[in-house]
Amino acid sequence: MRYTLEYPSELPTAPDDFLEPAVIRDVATRAEAAGFSAIALSEHPAPSLKWRRGGGHDTLDPIAALSFMAAVTSDIRLMTNLYVLPFRNPYLAAKSLTSLDILSGGRLIAGVGAGYLRSEFAALGVDVESRARLLDEALSALRSIWTDPETPVSGEGFTATGPMWLQPPVQRPHPPIWIGGNTAAAIRRVVQHGSGWMPLIAPAGMASAIGTAALENAEQFGALLHRLRNALADAGCDPLSVDVQVICPWIDLDDDSSLRQAQDALGELAGHGANWAVAHVEAATPREACDYLDAFGEAVIAADLVS
Repeated sequence: MRYTLEYPSELPTAPDDFLEPAVIRDVATRAEAAGFSAIALSEHPAPSLKWRRGGGHDTLDPIAALSFMAAVTSDIRLMTNLYVLPFRNPYLAAKSLTSLDILSGGRLIAGVGAGYLRSEFAALGVDVESRARLLDEALSALRSIWTDPETPVSGEGFTATGPMWLQPPVQRPHPPIWIGGNTAAAIRRVVQHGSGWMPLIAPAGMASAIGTAALENAEQFGALLHRLRNALADAGCDPLSVDVQVICPWIDLDDDSSLRQAQDALGELAGHGANWAVAHVEAATPREACDYLDAFGEAVIAADLVS
C-alpha cells in the first residue's frame, strides 16, 4: 500500500495557519521524509459560504500550491484530488497541468472529476447539468493535446483553428490520469482514459451529496473493482494496470486497537485490489500535524501496516 497525504487545510476545522507558505513547506517536506508517496489538494475556486459553514473546507488553487510544494521537495508525487475539468477550457487545463508536470520534474498525478457543487458551477458560468458531457469532452481533448499537440482540438465553446504549439509534459505519453467517482460512467472513463481510479466508499447520503453513486462497504467496492477489471480486459488492457486509491481510516497512533482496526480495514480493501490510500490529518496546529506525519511514517508506512 502506498499513501497519499491530503493536505491538512482540507478539513472543516483546520486553522488558517495551514495556508501560510512556511507551514506548507514544512508539511510537504515532512510528508516526503515520512515516506508518503504523494501529497494532494482538491479544487474549489468559487465555493459558497453555505457550503463552507456546512462542512466545507479551505483550499488553495491546486496548481499553484502543488507547484510551491514541488519546489521544496524532490520525490513525492503531486496529486490533484480532484481537478474539476468541466470548470475550464481544455487548453487552459492542459497548460496548467503540463506546467505543474514540468516544474515538478514529472511528478504530477492528474486526479480529475466532474465536480458537484451547484452554486460553484453557477458562479463560474458553467451549466452543472452538462458536467458529465463536459468531463468526457475534456478527457478526450486533454489526452489529444498531450499526445498530439499540433493537431487542433475543438469542442463546446472552443475551436483551435490551425496547428498548435504547446510544450509537452515531462511524463510521456502523458501524466497519469486518475478518475474519481463510483458510477458506471466513472468506470467507463477509467477504461477509456485513466491509469487510476479513486472511488469514495461512503454512506448513500454522503455519496449523493457529492453527486456519485453509493458505495457503502468493502464488498461493494470489491464488486465494482471486479467490474472495472473485467471492462479493462474486454478493452484489451491489463486488468491490473490501474492504480486504485481508497481513503485511509483515521488512526489514533497512540492506540494499538486503532492501528489494528485500520490494518484490518485497509487489508480488506487491499485484498480486493486497492494499492493506494489517502490519509487525512486532524490536528489543531501545524506542529501537531507534522508530529503526526512523523509518527504515521514510523507506525504505518515504515512498518508496512498493510502487507
